[in-house]
Amino acid sequence: MKHSRILIVDDDSDVLTAVRLLLKQHVGEVITEHNPEQIPAILTKETLDLVLLDMNFKSTINTGNEGLYWLNRIKTIKPDLPVVMITAYGAIDLAVTSLKQGAADFVVKPWQNEQLIAVITGLLSKKDRKKNAENNVGTDLELIGKSEVMQDLLYKVSKIAPTDANILVLGENGTGKDLIATAIHRQSKRADKPFIKVDVGALTESLFESELFGHKKGAFTDAREDRVGRFEAANGGTLFLDEIGNISLQQQAKLLSVLQNRQVIPLGSNTPIPVDIRLICATNVPLADLANENRFRKDLIYRVNTVDLQVPPLRERDEDTIRIARHFLHKYAEKYMKSAGDFDKRAEQKLLNYHYPGNVRELQYSIERAVIMAEGQILGADDLIFSPIEQAPKKSENQQAVPAQHNLIELERLTIANVVEKHGGNISKAAKELGITRTALYRRLSKYDI
Repeated sequence: MKHSRILIVDDDSDVLTAVRLLLKQHVGEVITEHNPEQIPAILTKETLDLVLLDMNFKSTINTGNEGLYWLNRIKTIKPDLPVVMITAYGAIDLAVTSLKQGAADFVVKPWQNEQLIAVITGLLSKKDRKKNAENNVGTDLELIGKSEVMQDLLYKVSKIAPTDANILVLGENGTGKDLIATAIHRQSKRADKPFIKVDVGALTESLFESELFGHKKGAFTDAREDRVGRFEAANGGTLFLDEIGNISLQQQAKLLSVLQNRQVIPLGSNTPIPVDIRLICATNVPLADLANENRFRKDLIYRVNTVDLQVPPLRERDEDTIRIARHFLHKYAEKYMKSAGDFDKRAEQKLLNYHYPGNVRELQYSIERAVIMAEGQILGADDLIFSPIEQAPKKSENQQAVPAQHNLIELERLTIANVVEKHGGNISKAAKELGITRTALYRRLSKYDI
């Protein structure tokens, strides 16, 4: 509730002021808007937890049609966003119509303050419970790891999580770095506090400070209200900065200052706000590349990297591939009300032989597509189509050219044979160049009879 963000849309400025003053004591931020035409833009730009929407906007005939129209627009753009309708006309037919069209509840003007707060509190609590339930299921199931490399990673997570050490999670796109960050938070002493995620790599220079550190009303042209930054929203809990390797040197300097001083100064303010957070960062940029000071400040690396964790690519997790695929098979069969139940042997072999440049994310989308298109309960090899947008790993200079007609199995076999030969049969050196463990390399040597 304290970190929730609510949008109020009403063309009556007195209503906007009254609701904002009432709710600012109970929620993190209240955004007000008198023009409903701005709703789509606000929904695209802002992360919201609830909308209070008036039924009538400067209409000579108070039919409620405008409110129903904008309700439908909101539900089209953000289907899961709760909308509470505000009406001065308590006709039961209008209330029933709005509820049937997706409204979560309605209040009648003039309302009792306690009643309005109770409605909002109930809906936000319900949303939090649903979100937590989804997060628990997602993380517990999709972070599947029986392979040696994943067992090693999960052991490190269990050791590090109870501490307050800053953690840098490394790994290719699609490996599940965000799931590792969530698992660390849930096993930490801050588990009952906020877990705030920010994709800092996607923030423009102009949005970076406002999003992370907050701003005061009037700090810039569109700053109509005070806004709490993500650092302050995560106070007492965990802040997860995803894709930190993609931020500019100027952004790095600002971030370093906050981490050193453990306080933020919102835009338009001179008053520092202390913050107590546990920091987790993630990037797909290799640590060696981050060490290049033309790209990333070394002093910031030391700040964010008390401990680093490497999330392995799916191609190193042979034992996990079928388990993960079955999880997604059951998940999407239930979602799309299909009867798909398992893979046949050829499908399993195809899953095991593929190299997964897009990692678990690519496997997930491939299984979802297969479930949607499959005709029978058992999925075959022909049902599995891997993403054409992913590119195979680049061939090393020492790797022999592979004719185009060779399939992916032959490509992997030749690559392994070439690297092992290059290192004179030294398994440790070959495994290091291939980016896999010695155990994984032994399995492939046996599999391809090399």
